[in-house]
Amino acid sequence: MFDIGFSELLMIGVVALVVIGPERLPKVARTVGHLLGKAQRYVNDVKAEINREMELDELRKLKAEMQDAARKMESDVQTKLRDVENTVHQEAKAIEKEIDQPPQAGPKADAPESVKSTEIK
Repeated sequence: MFDIGFSELLMIGVVALVVIGPERLPKVARTVGHLLGKAQRYVNDVKAEINREMELDELRKLKAEMQDAARKMESDVQTKLRDVENTVHQEAKAIEKEIDQPPQAGPKADAPESVKSTEIK
C-alpha cells in the first residue's frame, strides 16, 4: 500500500518522540493503533458488503435466466400438448365418421380375398 521502509519509520518515530514527548507518546500510539484498526475493519466490512452485493446481483441474473428457461420449456410443452390433442381429436372425428357411415353392400374392402370369393358365390 504505502512504500515506507524501516529508516522512514524510524524517522517518523523520532519526530513523534520529539514533538509529542516521551510521556504522551505511548497513549498517542495506542490511540492511533485503535483508529487504524477501526479504519481497517471498516474497509474490510465495506469490501465484504460489496462482494455480497455482487454475488446477490449474479444470483438475481441467474434466477432470471432460469425463469426464462422454465417459461420457454413450459411454452414448448404446452405447444406440443396442443398439437397432440389436435391430432387425437382429428383421429377421433375420423373414426366416429367411419363408424357413423352405414356398411356398404357387397364384399368388404378390408376382407381377405378368400372371404370375398366365398361371399360372392
